[in-house]
Amino acid sequence: MPDSIEDSIRKYALQNAVFHKGSANPKAVLGKVLGECPELRGDVASVSAVIDAVVEEVNSMTPEQQENALESIDPSLAHKDKKPRNHGLPDLEGVDGEVVMRIAPGPSGPLHIGHTRASVINDEYVKRYGGELVLRFEDTNPEKIDPDAYDMIPEDLDWLGVKIGRTFYQSDRFEKYYDYTRRLLEMGKAYVCTCDGDHWRELKEQRRACPCHDLPVEEQLDRYDRFLAGEYEEGKAVVVVKTDLNHPNPAVRDFVALRLVSHPHPRTGDRYVAYPMMNLSVAIDDHEMGMTHVIRGKDHLNNTLRQEYVFDYFGWSKPVYYHYGLVNIPDTVLKTSTIKGEIADGTYTGWDDVRTGTVRALERRGIRPEAIRRYWVEAGMKPVDIQLSWDNLYGMN
Repeated sequence: MPDSIEDSIRKYALQNAVFHKGSANPKAVLGKVLGECPELRGDVASVSAVIDAVVEEVNSMTPEQQENALESIDPSLAHKDKKPRNHGLPDLEGVDGEVVMRIAPGPSGPLHIGHTRASVINDEYVKRYGGELVLRFEDTNPEKIDPDAYDMIPEDLDWLGVKIGRTFYQSDRFEKYYDYTRRLLEMGKAYVCTCDGDHWRELKEQRRACPCHDLPVEEQLDRYDRFLAGEYEEGKAVVVVKTDLNHPNPAVRDFVALRLVSHPHPRTGDRYVAYPMMNLSVAIDDHEMGMTHVIRGKDHLNNTLRQEYVFDYFGWSKPVYYHYGLVNIPDTVLKTSTIKGEIADGTYTGWDDVRTGTVRALERRGIRPEAIRRYWVEAGMKPVDIQLSWDNLYGMN
């Protein structure tokens, strides 16, 4: 056998031994040699005999002798190639410089393990591209707000290592939502509806407009002034954004933008009675706050379609939307209202009770934020539904 072939066998035998605690594997060496010299595939028996002899000799050497011998033949073979870790998150489309992204929790309680997915993924992208991660409290449902959550959520994000830039409260922005709604009414893109809610939904299913849909703009604006002044009873009137009544998806046809709420708000008391629905407030805020990319669960797919109508009506540039699959979190109590009730009756010791899935409970269990971050980065944001594996998370921890 030519000396060049024996030299190839020796270098790969030494490399395999160095990488595997001093013991080379003849089969692994054979694969390397045949890859470099495919013409030898017709005489594998002879090649294997030489490999066995060389491997026996190499394995009789001390690890130090093996390393020195490999260094003398080819120093580059003495070190494993360090391939970049597959971070699990694809590059974002439409990135032009830095990005602006957001986390938008409802302040009904502290964050739980499910919330950490969006928090980590958005934070990872802002760290990758530079820019800003916005925290926006979507606190337009006063009946479900826990005032303590305004402090607990930033604390949870800080523990997770999520860096927040600006912080906004939607309850501070009602006048802005009112102004944009008035513009939609003036454009003929919205209407004040006083129809029975069930009947209105039936008409939508039938692709038909309700009697309020096409009233003159002047009458719509008069109704709107009375709406904001609280002259309608709760549940007796709503403001609706027009979309396409022939849209194949009934959920996208005309959506409620403002409703009347008599419940006081923890931050604003009874100052307002007209409360924005999420598809109006989110569309306006995503534009005003300069969102370049929006990443959220695929349960928001219909919401994205609705919000795009608002963007189109005002001629705004839309962010790039991504929707990841839903995650099932087994054997875990996540619902904040349930946990709060159990705390009140003494079943749970607090928000950090280890029987719950809150971030505070995870910290108390000894789960590190780095493990949570790794878990979601490796899970990625594919549109397929997944189930959280506690065993995998514990293993990463």
